[in-house]
Amino acid sequence: MKKIIVLFLLISSLSYSQFNIKGTMSPTENSSWVLLYKIEGTKQIFVKNTQVKKEAEKGFFEFSLPNEAKPGAYRIKYSMKRNGFIDFFFNKEDIIFEFNPNDSENTVIFKESIENQLYSSFTKKIYNAQFTLDSLQSEYFRNPSTLIKEAYKKSLAKVKKVEKDYIINSKGKLVNHFIKASLRYNSPEIFERPLNYINSSIAHFFDYVDFSNKTLNNSTFLFDKILEYVLTLNFAVDPLQKEETYKNSCKVAISKAKSISFKADVINYLISRFSEIKNATLVDHLFANYFDKLPKENQNIRFKNKILGQLRIAIGRVAPEITWYENGKELRLSSLKNGLNYLLIFYSTGCSHCLREVPEIFEYMKGKTNTEVIAFAMETSDGVWSNYRLKMPGWHHVLGLGKWENPTAKTYQINSTPSYFILGMDKQIISIPRTIDDLKFILDELN
Repeated sequence: MKKIIVLFLLISSLSYSQFNIKGTMSPTENSSWVLLYKIEGTKQIFVKNTQVKKEAEKGFFEFSLPNEAKPGAYRIKYSMKRNGFIDFFFNKEDIIFEFNPNDSENTVIFKESIENQLYSSFTKKIYNAQFTLDSLQSEYFRNPSTLIKEAYKKSLAKVKKVEKDYIINSKGKLVNHFIKASLRYNSPEIFERPLNYINSSIAHFFDYVDFSNKTLNNSTFLFDKILEYVLTLNFAVDPLQKEETYKNSCKVAISKAKSISFKADVINYLISRFSEIKNATLVDHLFANYFDKLPKENQNIRFKNKILGQLRIAIGRVAPEITWYENGKELRLSSLKNGLNYLLIFYSTGCSHCLREVPEIFEYMKGKTNTEVIAFAMETSDGVWSNYRLKMPGWHHVLGLGKWENPTAKTYQINSTPSYFILGMDKQIISIPRTIDDLKFILDELN
């Protein structure tokens, strides 16, 4: 009977056992809460939140996970304003870590957690070993010699030893999947020409990545690799060549996804990334050639409409219509014919930056006859604007009442003033300069 009771108590204690995740941030963040998420591909599944206890310059927080919590990639968010987070692996063990919230990527230290300590150690050692190997390859291109060739082979042997050691040491662990997928192809012989080296890096980039691996699927790993391949590895300076390079790299990345659902996630991910950098051409290409060809049940129409709405204002798009009255006549942006190109300025007489930059632009534009200017004033009333516009004769002046709530300002997604748009003869947006210096540089090219 005693044995049965002891066995029952043992089973009960195991079923209710918990794992602790403890974090220390120094210096402490302003936020009083941290949130825990389970990472599943591009999705963040909320698990729970907890308060930060602050003592002196440090902040402490702790989560508990039940015994049945799924192993995998998790994320702790400690700053909503700066999107501050730390990713880690959970595999049925307690985790204790410290970090500086101002530089979490480079400062996180796992005090307890075999999985995370192993992966952190691997990433540091393989980075250093690979960096040495790549440096020798670069040096050989500048100063080819037999000594560098020999050093390359010795360095390559060190890289392979690091890889082998960590694959063996991580066997049976969750991070083994990520260590094996992080390996890089390295040529057994040093490359004689840079182009061959670049082509080899591109051709072999995904050699060790298993896109059907469910553990990798339920993390950000595959998407980080795809982003590196598409936006970093495949690079061209010439704008036209860059677009073609992006298209080709997207085709390769999408082809790696085997299941339809994962392929849809990859397509949506790439669309989101190109949308963030306002590349409407690539977004349109991805929608037309990949998204629209997915089975209907895998097409997120709300996502598509949201992205297209955000990209109404992007390079390559025709500028939305603006209508105003000037000297008793109704004018339209689309109907202007006198300029080879156009500068559209959104400003406000209540904005100190605008009051400094707009007059400077007016002086700068004198003699630049190829460019017509449309100055759209976002105002709460016409009082100050009525006189202010007289200081800039020769421009088209438009009054936009309602300021930030003005429909045209909203259409153009204006969230700061002054904002600049340079349009071509057909009113297509050809540039969205961020600073007055950028604006002047482009205008010099056009006039």
